Amino acid sequence: MNASAPVSQTSLASLVLVRRGKVRDVYSVDEEHLLIVATDRISAFDCILPTQISRKGEVLTAISRFWFERLAHLAPHHLVTTEIEHMPDSVRGETAQLRGRSMFVKRTEVFPVECVVRGYLAGSGWKDYQRTGQICGHRLPPRLREAEQLPAPLFTPATKAAEGHDENVSEARMAEIIGAEAARQLRDTSLALYRAAETYARSRGIIIADTKFEFGLDRDGRTLLIDEVLTPDSSRFWPLDQYAPGCGGDVPASFDKQFVRDYLETLDWNKRPPAPPLPPEVAAAVTARYLEAYRLLTGKSLGLSVS
Repeated sequence: MNASAPVSQTSLASLVLVRRGKVRDVYSVDEEHLLIVATDRISAFDCILPTQISRKGEVLTAISRFWFERLAHLAPHHLVTTEIEHMPDSVRGETAQLRGRSMFVKRTEVFPVECVVRGYLAGSGWKDYQRTGQICGHRLPPRLREAEQLPAPLFTPATKAAEGHDENVSEARMAEIIGAEAARQLRDTSLALYRAAETYARSRGIIIADTKFEFGLDRDGRTLLIDEVLTPDSSRFWPLDQYAPGCGGDVPASFDKQFVRDYLETLDWNKRPPAPPLPPEVAAAVTARYLEAYRLLTGKSLGLSVS
């Protein structure tokens, strides 16, 4: 395992910081390109934790690259390269901070919606179903169990929040925000991406219970898949060999950051900043889960760095 210290944030003298998100630092490279750097920060309940997860940024970058390439026939994407040597001079001078955790991407005008697809009954969807028999307006059959596979994947969009929780919205509201044609395109593309990814991941021993996608328009008006794709941060990954819905109401152990949420739920914390630190053994377990997700999906072990 890489012995280097976790990266809490980056500071690049040669580039202009555009924004610092919960996990990613985004820099302007030129008029047509951005640099997205995945740090080792982790958030839960919309709070950034003071503990970093070693190698997390590498795994997120490597998994996103894998899916961008694998799903390119379904959706063109914004990724140009993750290889530092193929990036502009202004980026190559910052190799020490960036190697293995950086994506050189095309700029887009981002659609202000999260394209969420749910294939299984979990998380907020399970809570909504228990209360109303529906998920985001989709009525479901009665007596479904927690973690049960849905009759068909559901598209449940949400508005993007700069701070705090994203807000679930109806497809009709999504159409009002971005236009009916764009809404149809994003829905259909999101469902196609999820179905293809879920089928592949299942063949590799992982169930993708749900995920979210983001899209943007490039300078030529093309819709591109952007941001991260089907990572443990943006998805629920369950081990197929442990999946048994309804057995005592237990949700399968996960490869994603649900493990962190579950730990935090055991604490006397009001889910408001400042967030509590993670014990070293919990942080190490999260790193191990992320690395195992990459290994199962790709059939490869992540080396000392990704180039």
